Amino acid sequence: MVNRRSMIAGTALGGALSALVSPVEAADSPQATDVADRVVQEVARAVQAVRDEVARQTSFWELAPVRDQTRAFLRANGKFPDFIEVGSDVWQQVYDWHVRFQQPITLGRTAEGRYSLLLIATNVIMRTDLPPGFVGTAYDR
Repeated sequence: MVNRRSMIAGTALGGALSALVSPVEAADSPQATDVADRVVQEVARAVQAVRDEVARQTSFWELAPVRDQTRAFLRANGKFPDFIEVGSDVWQQVYDWHVRFQQPITLGRTAEGRYSLLLIATNVIMRTDLPPGFVGTAYDR
């Protein structure tokens, strides 16, 4: 048995929703298909952007260029390098990584007066005279 209140509310809601639906002929038109395709593409891009952001938060993307050079040095020499020179943007990204993950920040200065930051066992040296995204080859003393 259906009570009177749910019957009236259901009928009123169904009528209101049916007024919002476009006719079947319009749904089969090429324009409606193009709009639907665009909406699906926009949703897919939004989902991909969220997925990329979540992956970015756990991938240590800030350290990737420095890690690549450090890894190459480690394979060749069996130890971490003492120094690696980077541009100002890369140096700031390494600094921001320390702040974000609450790692101890060990700042220093080289004999030339350049800023350095200890990353594991390697001093990352900021070179302001080079392009901001520069990552040099790792080296020892």
